[in-house]
Amino acid sequence: QVQLVESGGGLVQPGGSLRLSCAASGIIFRTYDMGWYRQAPGRQRELVAILTSDRSTTYAASVKGRFTISRDNAKAMVYLQMNSLKPEDTAVYYCNAKRLRLGSGDYWGQGTQVIVSS
Repeated sequence: QVQLVESGGGLVQPGGSLRLSCAASGIIFRTYDMGWYRQAPGRQRELVAILTSDRSTTYAASVKGRFTISRDNAKAMVYLQMNSLKPEDTAVYYCNAKRLRLGSGDYWGQGTQVIVSS
């Protein structure tokens, strides 16, 4: 059974920081591209950051320079360090695991809420 479980969300003031974590199980973690997506109320889900199995990164322009994605293959964990948070970062953040080689797979966590407000 594949599981992705996010944690670390919460309420933070503008300019503050938060670190999200995602624990994966049921997959060969090192073979998957890992990503963070977010969805704000009334808006489509959007890509935040991706860290591939070969360590390439992609960031949305809106978060570049503020957010950092990282992974620990030994622990099957992926993280999103969020700094200089803005109210427009408010959203539910989802963890994603995807691979196209070695058999396809595309899995999602339940999400964790991030609210940036004064």
